[in-house]
Amino acid sequence: MSQPELVLLAGLAIGAIFGAIGQITGFCLHRGLKEYWSGRDGYKLHAFAMALAIAVAGTHIVTSNGLVDIGQSVYLMPSFSWLLLPLGGILFGYGMGLANGCGARALVLLAQGNLRSVVVLLCLGIAAYITLTGLIAPLRIQLAQLTMITPGTTTIPTGLPRTLIVWILAAALMLFALRPRAAGQRARDLVGGVVIGLLVVAGWLTTGWLGADDFDPAPVASLSFIAPIGDTIQYAMISTGMSLRFGITVVLGVLAGSFLCALLRGSLRLQGFESASQMARYIAGGTLMGVGGVLALGCTIGQGLSGLSTLAYSSMVAALAIVVGARLAWKLNKAA
Repeated sequence: MSQPELVLLAGLAIGAIFGAIGQITGFCLHRGLKEYWSGRDGYKLHAFAMALAIAVAGTHIVTSNGLVDIGQSVYLMPSFSWLLLPLGGILFGYGMGLANGCGARALVLLAQGNLRSVVVLLCLGIAAYITLTGLIAPLRIQLAQLTMITPGTTTIPTGLPRTLIVWILAAALMLFALRPRAAGQRARDLVGGVVIGLLVVAGWLTTGWLGADDFDPAPVASLSFIAPIGDTIQYAMISTGMSLRFGITVVLGVLAGSFLCALLRGSLRLQGFESASQMARYIAGGTLMGVGGVLALGCTIGQGLSGLSTLAYSSMVAALAIVVGARLAWKLNKAA
């Protein structure tokens, strides 16, 4: 088996595990935030914190040992738009609130029979491509050029200070995740968070180590679900003129893993829209996530886990903006 084929196969396996964990635990930052803001004693936010702790610590280990050069990833590019990055995060977060979940969660729900997710994913993927290379791409590029900044550094410099910050941050996140709470499905959610965090590290190793090739290197990346969902839709239409990519196999793996898990657990159920207004809200949510995800260079998984695992300053801005957008959607929905 060739090196590129191994990368694709690893992506499929990573996606399948992600899908299974997502189906079993309901791993979802949006759900965790809603539970926290509503004052409920939920565990989804703790699971996300655990995933982030593992991702940050694991990514530091593989990079400090020279296994992966994350400096080649999109999160550590020397320049970014001071306007589009936070704007995209807010749009994505607001869309996530309208659609009641992010793109990764929509993939898991689709595989277990949620037909609302079909609409969300189609709108997300098409809107992402319209923004990335389609009708509004020239406007995006022009705005990016006008608002581009080049900070002196993109992340915390290597060395002892970075190592200390990594382990302090990982410890703080774990303490938050493990603080005493009421009984329930806490252990299941936390174990799921650990696995998701390890999958982020596995993604870096797959593309940055397994896919390392001086003549045909794979783009250094980890889990993300905005451009890959658009790529998957495009691949389904023109597969004879397009090559498989790591992100596409991850998406296919998520669908397969969550479907098989739902089948084994007896969780397959067809679900549709309850009203035309609900459908309109999900269409708007998917579209905003597609546009916002491209502008913000990622989603709750892409920026919230993979990006933050690099300690990139731009990822911190994007992730915070996503939370702000989700909070705005939650407040407006609560007031309605």
